[in-house]
Amino acid sequence: MNSIRSNSRRGIFRRLTGETRGAEIAEAAAVLPLMFMMLLGIFWFGQAFSMYGTITRAAQEGARAAVAPSCTTCGTTITPATNAYAAIQTVLTTAKLDPTKLQPPATTPTLLACSTGTAQGCDGTPSNVCIQESVALSNRASGGVGICGTSVSFQYPFQFWLPFTSLNKQQILLNASARMRLETH
Repeated sequence: MNSIRSNSRRGIFRRLTGETRGAEIAEAAAVLPLMFMMLLGIFWFGQAFSMYGTITRAAQEGARAAVAPSCTTCGTTITPATNAYAAIQTVLTTAKLDPTKLQPPATTPTLLACSTGTAQGCDGTPSNVCIQESVALSNRASGGVGICGTSVSFQYPFQFWLPFTSLNKQQILLNASARMRLETH
């Protein structure tokens, strides 16, 4: 009687191990969540890369606007920092990013003032963007002519959404900075 049970158990075991009808479903159940996570990762990293390109463009436009001549016939005084901040806001608004989320850089770029050669701090007009006017963009000590210009730098937050990972709801700050040479007429 034991040998009959033993043979029937072996037969059942052989049939179960030899059966492949449900293998595709089991493989799909194992692979689809991983593929879904990869697709989500590609999407969110693409979003971060796109946002980085936008804020870099905003910094470039801000630096360009800061070195542009201001309006002399407008009747109002427009500072380079005001020009830069307005250009940054325009680029961010056009790209459907919120300009109120701008944050100052974690560390102020160390640039020397063209006139005095001392370290130049940020212009405090827009408190969330570091605009450094009339700073040396090239090193005079290394034989350079000493090109003056403007530096613009800031950070913008980005939040990842990748469930079941350490990046889920993780906020990172994307850095943007640009320097533009001051044109003299």
